[in-house]
Amino acid sequence: MKHFSKGLFVGAVIGTLTIAAPLSQAATPQDQLVVGTSLAQVLSLDPQQATEGKAVEIMSNLYDRLVASTADGKVLPQLAESWKVDEKGITFTLRKANFASGNPVTSKDVVYSLARLLKMDQAAAANLKRVGYDKDNVEKLVKAVDDQTVRIDLSDQVTAELLLYRLTTTTTSVVDSVEVESHAVDNDYGNAWMRTHSAGSGPFTLNRWSPNELVILDANKDYMAGAPKMRRVIVRHVPESQVERLMLERGDIDIASALTASDLATFQSKKGFAIQRIPTGGFYVLSMNAGNKYLANPKVREAIAYGIDYKGIEKTIMGPYGRARNVPVPENFEYAIPNPDWHLDVEKSKQLLSEAGFKDGFSLSLKTIAQTPRIDLATAIQASLAQIGIKIDIQQGNGSEIIAAHRARDFDLLIPQTSAYMPNVLGSMEQFSSNPDNSKEANNAGNFVWRSAWDIPELTALTAKASMEPDAKKRGEIYVQMQKLFVEQKPAVLPLFERFEPIVLNSKVEGYVGHPSQLTRLENVTKVETQ
Repeated sequence: MKHFSKGLFVGAVIGTLTIAAPLSQAATPQDQLVVGTSLAQVLSLDPQQATEGKAVEIMSNLYDRLVASTADGKVLPQLAESWKVDEKGITFTLRKANFASGNPVTSKDVVYSLARLLKMDQAAAANLKRVGYDKDNVEKLVKAVDDQTVRIDLSDQVTAELLLYRLTTTTTSVVDSVEVESHAVDNDYGNAWMRTHSAGSGPFTLNRWSPNELVILDANKDYMAGAPKMRRVIVRHVPESQVERLMLERGDIDIASALTASDLATFQSKKGFAIQRIPTGGFYVLSMNAGNKYLANPKVREAIAYGIDYKGIEKTIMGPYGRARNVPVPENFEYAIPNPDWHLDVEKSKQLLSEAGFKDGFSLSLKTIAQTPRIDLATAIQASLAQIGIKIDIQQGNGSEIIAAHRARDFDLLIPQTSAYMPNVLGSMEQFSSNPDNSKEANNAGNFVWRSAWDIPELTALTAKASMEPDAKKRGEIYVQMQKLFVEQKPAVLPLFERFEPIVLNSKVEGYVGHPSQLTRLENVTKVETQ
């Protein structure tokens, strides 16, 4: 199996800025880690609700799961000290641990957390619902054997190996059932309180969250593996790239993770800084609403696929953020198929539109979060599709607006991003290839394909088959079939660029290893003394 690379980003990126930064250093405190990023998508910090990238990164430090995954894709114990797999399920033995409240972590908390996830039935539940767990069967399949033992029976739609990977995600975080229930109002499972508070056993606790301003995490001095090295972590909302660059150069922040390609380039080989380019296994995507009269036609979707200048956009805009790829599987994954021959071909696109009955073109709206690099990507797509007769009206919005529109099927075109929950074809592709019920009544807003109203029964069945195949070689053969069928059906969820997360660190920061699924843990991060 091929795994994610953890190497530093050393490839060239385009352009440099000529704005000179002040040389004076206003160093952050030695016992505090300060991160500059965009918090536009952080809408909640309830692990059984929030799925957006930056929220995941924050929550992964507030909560533990039964198991965790390393940056190279290995599953390791976390709250579970050990586990045993048999033909019907997995039995976990818990280690001794306490929540930040002082309450002990017990098997009842694990059962409560997984039941809460599925009974709240929000987007976060999709990863388990997709393989047969739901609000009606969760308490039959997940049971507390005793205070330190949890039994999870397999549904008839998943193997134990693939279930373990699903249990590494933040949505399966174990929450303090006593604390959460004490804040429940009107049967909301404590959600109103949990959105802005923490009730976990992780290395940090939530001190404060001010939306689109900052998040403050305090060290949990009683953490089971020992107190974190940093007394505090501060995540600051700095969406303007030039401002973030200057803050990093001045020493106002230790890490920058929302820089444009040109601002990133200023740190190439610059003394005192290091760049990590973290592969996510996910993609920047052009979601097309197949409920739209134009986009329902596969020929129109194919015309759009041939109407985008992928290589040009990669060179001039994406830079370290992405490389052109139209199959929702990173090209270095085992069983990844070659890219289809989709490239900018204006004449072919126009011909396809004519065959679809739209030779004079038409107009569509394109919704996007105003965030690097998506707003520039939207502008490039607008210019590219104009050449084939499709007029695009770009509608920018904040995270809550755009995410809500996506989940409500309230868009023509929209630019979301994805990541992979495990480093293989299924972990990356499943969200592109499974939609069990496309009806509007299903209201399955957690399903990525459902949001685009794209009905794919054959591909959904093939994906389910892969989830149940225990033989690795046979599963690999199914992976190839899945990818080929995806391309043949002219997808309404079109991968544009394999997604990377480039970040710049002050060289005094040590122990920070970016995680492909944004599950980056911070308890072992330190700062070396400056000379």
